[in-house]
Amino acid sequence: MDKIKLAFISVFTVLSAWLGVLAVPVLVLVLLNITDYATGLVAAKYRNQKISSYRGFRGIAKKISMWLLVGVGALIDWTLAFSAEQAGINFHFGYVVACLVAVWLICNEIISILENISDIGVTLPPFMMKLVASLKTKVETSADAAIPASVVPKGVSVGDPAAKQ
Repeated sequence: MDKIKLAFISVFTVLSAWLGVLAVPVLVLVLLNITDYATGLVAAKYRNQKISSYRGFRGIAKKISMWLLVGVGALIDWTLAFSAEQAGINFHFGYVVACLVAVWLICNEIISILENISDIGVTLPPFMMKLVASLKTKVETSADAAIPASVVPKGVSVGDPAAKQ
């Protein structure tokens, strides 16, 4: 048991040192991914849905894609920091984009978990879904406010899935 504890502490320490402020949101996201997957499996029975390996694989691929999305946010942060440094601007903003992406995904996972729990038959406190939806909206509003209008092409709204290039 001590070896397991040591391994867990070692891995978390290395990840924390490497990710810095992003370590906690990433850990929370991974834990919520696992919880959402598990509650989704249980809720499937209550929704009269069949559990299949194909749907399970798609669910796992979706969760891994969420981690990749946080990674893309981190790459954007690194690119912005590098560009600022090359332009002679000395400011360090850490993992702003990656943290916003992680918090937004965390909100989505919490909403999904609450829906799964509701489908299982547990009555949710009325304020929970409103609270999480409000937090998600605030993250979106903060991100929209931080992006200068000159960066966004005309006719494209920020957050528009149709804006894929």
